[in-house]
Amino acid sequence: MSSLLHRLARPAALPIRRWVLEAFPRDQSGIDYDHPLGDPGWFGPDSATWRVNAELPGMLAGGLCALMLQTLHPLALAGVYDHSNFREDLVGRLRRTTSFVACTSYAAAGEVEALVAKVKRIHAQVRGTTADGQAYSADDPDLLTWVHVTEAYGFLQGCRRYCRDVPEAIADRYYNEYRRVAEALGATDVPATEAAVTAYFERQLPVLRYDARSREVLAVLSGIRLPVPLPGVSRDLFLSAGAAMLPEWANTMLERTPLQRAQARASAKVLQGISPLFRRALPDGTAPRACARVGVPSSVLAHW
Repeated sequence: MSSLLHRLARPAALPIRRWVLEAFPRDQSGIDYDHPLGDPGWFGPDSATWRVNAELPGMLAGGLCALMLQTLHPLALAGVYDHSNFREDLVGRLRRTTSFVACTSYAAAGEVEALVAKVKRIHAQVRGTTADGQAYSADDPDLLTWVHVTEAYGFLQGCRRYCRDVPEAIADRYYNEYRRVAEALGATDVPATEAAVTAYFERQLPVLRYDARSREVLAVLSGIRLPVPLPGVSRDLFLSAGAAMLPEWANTMLERTPLQRAQARASAKVLQGISPLFRRALPDGTAPRACARVGVPSSVLAHW
C-alpha cells in the first residue's frame, strides 16, 4: 500500500520539487554536503536538530515567523535596515539565510566552521546608531541571542504545526543542541529549553516595539516575489502560515486584524495538508545527503 501511495503522490510532488529548486537553486552556495565521508558535522544523525530542520515546509514558514518577530526589536532591525539591501534583493537575503541554516545543520564540520567565521567577519562590520541615539552592532551577544531564539522558535513550531508532533523532551533537546550555532557566532545566555524560551520572550517584551521601520520591512516582505510559478500565491501561503505560529503577544503588537488571523488559520490548514508532499519531492535534499555522507539511511530521521 505504501508503494501505491507513493506512486499516486508522485505527480503532485513533482511541481513541488520544481518550486523548491527554482526558489532555492542548488550548488550556488558552494557548500559540499557529500564530503568528507563519515563526518557528522556539528550535530549528526542522532540529533533532534537533523530531524526538526529536515522538515522544509516547517522551516520555510518558521523562518518567516522568525522574520516577523525580528522586526519588533529596534536594535536587531537597525542592522538590517541600515546595512542590507533587503529592499532591492530580499530574495537573495532569504536564500543566504536559508543556505546558512542548511550548512550549519547538515554540512561537515570544516564547511560549518568556515561559514561561521565568514559570517562573524561580516557581523563585525555592521554597527551604527539609531535615530534615538542607541548604539548597535551585529556582533552584540544580546542581539545574536534574539535572532537565534526567534529562528529556533520558528523552526520548532513550524515542524510541530505542519510536519510532525514534537514532544516536549525533544523540543528541549532541539533548543539545547541548536544553540551551538548561536554561541559560535558570539551569542550568550541562549535559552536551552522550551520553558526557557518562553521566559526569554517575556523578558524581552519591554524592549520590543512596532514602529515605522517594522512596517516598512514587513511591507517589503509581503510584496516579495520568488522566481517560481504563482509567486503571489506561494508568498501569501507561507507568510500566513508563518504568522499562524506567532505568539499571542506578537499578534497583538503587530496589530494583526481578525481577517489576517483568519487567513493565517486557513493557510495553516493548507500547508499542513500538503506538507508530506515536500518529503516525497526531495528525497535528495540536504538532510538525506548528510545521512548518505555518514552512511545511514535517511529514514532514521522519521523517528525521534
